Amino acid sequence: MKTHESEEMYLETIYLLREKQASIHAIDIAGELGYAKSSVSRAVGLLHKKGYIDINEYDEITLTKTGFAKAAHIYERHRVISELLIRMGADEVLAEENACRIEHVITPELFGIIKEYLKK
Repeated sequence: MKTHESEEMYLETIYLLREKQASIHAIDIAGELGYAKSSVSRAVGLLHKKGYIDINEYDEITLTKTGFAKAAHIYERHRVISELLIRMGADEVLAEENACRIEHVITPELFGIIKEYLKK
């Protein structure tokens, strides 16, 4: 994993997969992202070293408490930014594509402003 952005992408993917299926393996993440299993296996190893995920003896991946909190925050940014873009007139596909990009670079300050704006 080369960037903070890809770390967040993997965490968000694991977070969303856990809502769709009982157990998650590296092959599931690879399928979801369209990446080679070898690339995903390397990233999973790094996430494990950082304490974001646990891997059991069956190679099932689960988010740690820290990983879950970080992934939930990443997904919240995605949802809020998507909602803002849709309210501004973007169709759902365009909003989703751009939310994926924006969520990784937005500052906490601007994200807070957007959340407050959407509450109105």
